[in-house]
Amino acid sequence: MGQPETCVAHIMARIIAIANQKGGVGKTTTAVNLAASLAAAEKKTLLVDMDPQANAVSGLGIDKRSLPTTVYEVLLDATIVDEAIVETPLSHLWLLPSNEQLTGAEVELVNQPHRELRLKRALERVAERFDYIMVDSPPSLGLLTVNTLAASDSVLIPLQCEYYALEGLGQLLETIKLVQAGLNPGLEIEGVLLTMFDRRLRLAKQVVEETLSYFGDKVYNTIIPRNVKLSESPSFGKPIILYDIECLGAKTYLQLAREVIQSV
Repeated sequence: MGQPETCVAHIMARIIAIANQKGGVGKTTTAVNLAASLAAAEKKTLLVDMDPQANAVSGLGIDKRSLPTTVYEVLLDATIVDEAIVETPLSHLWLLPSNEQLTGAEVELVNQPHRELRLKRALERVAERFDYIMVDSPPSLGLLTVNTLAASDSVLIPLQCEYYALEGLGQLLETIKLVQAGLNPGLEIEGVLLTMFDRRLRLAKQVVEETLSYFGDKVYNTIIPRNVKLSESPSFGKPIILYDIECLGAKTYLQLAREVIQSV
């Protein structure tokens, strides 16, 4: 499948979960565009789609119906992870895709041994081949999200600059604590990313201030604006840097990638 070669001296990938159980916060937009921007910086990047809606798959212009295997088969031990990884239109970017079958995995894994560690085990097989593995988690706090958090080094939390942005975040932070206590003591908060910022709105500025007072230096300097091109690009099956690299949305995601790379 055109996999990146394993390099003996290569350090294991940094595995970053992108999580927020609220929908519509720019989670998949961030997963796709941050992964693409890291790839543009020539970092070997794997994007893992753990959301049954599979928006990261279509956002990269890959036809869901053409996939012989997905992360669903990997989680259920029906195939090895190497066989499910596919190339994307960007060199340096690979995808471990999902599809709607993944919805059933929550139920099918319930009685399986080590059910929370299935993704971790799969990613350990390929972690040496990549610099970054970005995992787009589903907008819920079920078993798929727990698998994502158990497999990751850190969590990037996108927050939209709108009413009630911080509401419901307590649940996510509680889930992170439970995973730290029981499954993954090394899990950290990578950063909090403010998305859908409209500088004309006083409310948006208030959300920025509230988030900074709550999370302090965990908040990225980069703030993702509301941007028409950014909203359009998934329907063309392209990350923003392939759709319109000159637009503000593309520039901010490239800037975010620089922040992530420098934050080692």
